[in-house]
Amino acid sequence: MDVISRYADLLAVVDMNFSPVTRDAVVRALEFADRRIGDRTRYDGSPLLDHAVAVARIVITEIGLGRNSAVAAILHDVVRICHKEASCDEFAALTAEIEAQFSREAVGIAVGLCNISDIKLKVSKEQASDFRDMIVSYSEDPRVILIKLADRLEVMRSLAIFPREKHRKKSWESLNLYAQIAHKLGLYSIKSELEDIALKYLEPQDYDHIAGKLSETEAERKAFIAGFIAPIEKVLQENGVKYHIKSRTKSIFSIWTKMRKQRVPFEGVYDIFAIRIIIDCEKEAEKRLCWLTFSLISDIYTPNTERMRDWISIPKSNGYESLHTTVAAGDNKWVEIQIRTERMDEVAERGIAAHWRYKGVNQGAQTSEMWLGRLRELMEDTTHSLAQRFDAHPATSEIFVYTPNGDIRKLPEGATVLDFAFDIHTSLGSICSGGKVNNRAVPIKEVLRNGDIVEILTQKNQTPKADWLNIVVTAKAKSKIRSYLREERAKNARMGREEFERKLKNWKIETSIDEAVAYLCRHFKLRTGTELYEMIATQKIEIGSTKEILTRWLSGEAEEERRQQAAEAERRKAEQIANRPPRQVSSDALVIDDAISKIEYKLAKCCNPINGDEVFGFITINSGVTIHRTDCPNASRMREQYPYRIIEARWRSRAEGAFRASITIIAQDASGLANQITEVISRDLKLNMRSISFSSRNDGTVRGTVVVEVPGTGMVDMLVHSVLKVKGVVKAFRN
Repeated sequence: MDVISRYADLLAVVDMNFSPVTRDAVVRALEFADRRIGDRTRYDGSPLLDHAVAVARIVITEIGLGRNSAVAAILHDVVRICHKEASCDEFAALTAEIEAQFSREAVGIAVGLCNISDIKLKVSKEQASDFRDMIVSYSEDPRVILIKLADRLEVMRSLAIFPREKHRKKSWESLNLYAQIAHKLGLYSIKSELEDIALKYLEPQDYDHIAGKLSETEAERKAFIAGFIAPIEKVLQENGVKYHIKSRTKSIFSIWTKMRKQRVPFEGVYDIFAIRIIIDCEKEAEKRLCWLTFSLISDIYTPNTERMRDWISIPKSNGYESLHTTVAAGDNKWVEIQIRTERMDEVAERGIAAHWRYKGVNQGAQTSEMWLGRLRELMEDTTHSLAQRFDAHPATSEIFVYTPNGDIRKLPEGATVLDFAFDIHTSLGSICSGGKVNNRAVPIKEVLRNGDIVEILTQKNQTPKADWLNIVVTAKAKSKIRSYLREERAKNARMGREEFERKLKNWKIETSIDEAVAYLCRHFKLRTGTELYEMIATQKIEIGSTKEILTRWLSGEAEEERRQQAAEAERRKAEQIANRPPRQVSSDALVIDDAISKIEYKLAKCCNPINGDEVFGFITINSGVTIHRTDCPNASRMREQYPYRIIEARWRSRAEGAFRASITIIAQDASGLANQITEVISRDLKLNMRSISFSSRNDGTVRGTVVVEVPGTGMVDMLVHSVLKVKGVVKAFRN
């Protein structure tokens, strides 16, 4: 049988998806490969070319790549064998011939696949992520990664023909390396299949047990699904929604993982399957119809609000869009429902390639740079070149360095010897005094480069310093240094508190320690009592001086001086205000903006202030300053009992950021209310909705709470006004 007849199925797939020009290129690639490796066989005696053709079929039908990718898949074993067995000149001649007959892109992809095949993998979970990065680092053209996934999927489908000693190694690689990359690129069907096949060989008894249980319960499951979806189908048809429904059983690997994690038998895994409602509509109507469907389902089955996932408003980075909800189906059963459109479902099944095809990107020889660039972005946090010794091309800002024993450590670009020490172990980083890079002595701030071999030098009396935070760049090192410094401060604070309590008792000063500390913090302009204790312990505040300060305060002498100073300050303030432009306020006020999390004050949870509210600050004992609205329910009590803890505060005039505001809604109990309010918030006002919930009342109304992110009070007023226009809404007000 000639090669064209043998692989007629592949050519039929090519005819369905591509032009005659692509068919001609595929035919020539098959003939070229047959001439080169037609006599090579696999472990079971079948032609080796069967593998390459099966990979090309996966590339076309399951991933959605184009002509150059299909040609490269057919030729990749030709390039790999030549690279392994022939001379450099012969290899150069082969690649030049492929480029001349096909394209530069095709030969580049094939060589990239060849480079990945040369990686020698150490089977170690600790090194798995680093080897994932090594695989990606060889892929100057990101399509190499996708074709390598197709190659591995074909190997796993054919794993039974391989020698038994290869079963566990290839299964481990597929589970820990290739399935993880497939997940990141949104190739969920490939990820699940790789995981299931790997589990079949790694844990055959567990795999057979779960597969048997799924088979036993299949009829019961189908009957339940039929009854469950019947009312959904009825209401969708009544509302004119074009749709079809799929039911998806959870993968065997996912069930196995959940059984192990939750320590339950098969019967204890409740979400064995999910229902997928796929809507047929124009792109402009997608969001509206998906949310309408969600609203209609919510009227039939009670949703679990904590399991709600909205990837339609904000899609995942790999292009995945879907609306997930989990609803109660009776008898203690929960069913996950995925709502998406035909376009979204195609992207979910075929990942990033389908995402860009739907954006109108050409999948032929002129593949868009947008497609490749987006794929590179997706892989950024697991990508980088291996250094010159591996002859790879740099892709992102990461480096690989080595311990003296040859273990790989991955660090961000700009990492120092001190970062490396903390990456090895916290205790090593804490006593690091320097290092040797390629046998050259260097200080702790030495910046590392790709391929460096690093040895850490230590001193027993070394401890982390505050200025180390300016040397390190990794989150781990910064976290450990800050943790040590916090522990030191906490130790000093304990010593300072003990000393202060002892002195206060000896001085017989009649006030509680909390009140004394609060007054001293205000006197010394400190944020927290912890700072006061620490300064006492380190003798930055002479403890003897605090006795005089407290005595004058309790005698009223200090308060009289404070009133005189306050009166003088008010007089000067009035003079300044008279000469200021409108809306300018005291520079002594605490200024609040979107950087609020970077300094030591917090927004009060009791009144939830947002930009635009009139506010004031209240000094707490241990938590810095808390910002309250002036109409806060607790405001009068704080002003009356602790006037000396009150400070003026204002918002920065040009503050930007998002604040959470809670709106209460009372409305008539009517179908579709939640969907209408959601449309007002998301579509009309374009606000990010964090949560929505409604509960029925005895008088035929419902009371709901909506939490949204807003830039300020002006948007809250607009939101309340818009919600009040929704039919059936009786009241709407901010909490």
